[in-house]
Amino acid sequence: MKVLVTGGAGFIGSHIVDQLLEKGHQAVVVDNLSTGEEEYLRPDLPFYRMDIQDEGIDRVIGEEQPDAVIHQAAQSQVTRSIEDPLGDARTNILGTIRLLESCRRHGVAKIIYASSAAIYGNPQYLPIDEQHPLSPLSPYGISKGTPEEYIRAYHSLHGLSFTIFRYANVYGIRQVPHGEGAVISIFIDRLLRDLPLTIHGDGEQTRDYIYVEDVARANVAALARGDGETLNLGTGVNTSLNDLVKTMEKISGRKLEVNYGPNRPGDIKYSYFNIDRVKSVLNWDPITDLETGLTRTLDFYGAL
Repeated sequence: MKVLVTGGAGFIGSHIVDQLLEKGHQAVVVDNLSTGEEEYLRPDLPFYRMDIQDEGIDRVIGEEQPDAVIHQAAQSQVTRSIEDPLGDARTNILGTIRLLESCRRHGVAKIIYASSAAIYGNPQYLPIDEQHPLSPLSPYGISKGTPEEYIRAYHSLHGLSFTIFRYANVYGIRQVPHGEGAVISIFIDRLLRDLPLTIHGDGEQTRDYIYVEDVARANVAALARGDGETLNLGTGVNTSLNDLVKTMEKISGRKLEVNYGPNRPGDIKYSYFNIDRVKSVLNWDPITDLETGLTRTLDFYGAL
């Protein structure tokens, strides 16, 4: 199968490309390299340095004729979405619509879309399942959720198959130390520079941390499964920032200095996923526990 990956030189996208190739698929990458790195890609891989807002995306899809599109490209910083909501919407909403139009015109069979836990807002109950009400707290949450509705409409109107993933906090090798859910990357960056970690609040706030290779496996699995599904993608494990720091100390053998500050307005206190649906639909499991994933990541960056 030929698969076009938007954001395929980025953190998550490059791991998806790696696993596509391992499974014998053909991969085509579109990435503007705003956060991605061309060095993550094989030199013989078809690569188009292009923004998803670029009209040229239609030419690429027309020429390459992919069977499926895995859409990872996005503006992923909550703070940037607040400072520049128009720019955020242009990338995440209008860019996705342009991509959907190209898929329609050129007969792409399926799109797999990376949405976010940010669309849920403050949890009304835990763990969060796919039926949880949507109440995003930022333009980023809105701009990740809105394309879901467009994708469902393109399915109804034009027969475009889809799987939507709502990501928990993805971490691992190649992550840049900013963006939504990048707390582990930020902590590792500060550890490498011998700087104290900063935690807003008491550190008891929790998140669901999923290793990037597990996310990539789910995306590849969705090429053959999960049509018409919207699925939470996490581990179902509730981990506090304080526990995260303790695990990093255990792995690195170093005592980490932590500065605690006031809570940030709008921060969510507790959040983790119910993942029963994705496990059942995709026959998939998150096989990398936090200690294993952190060990691999710290070792990659030379922090061990």
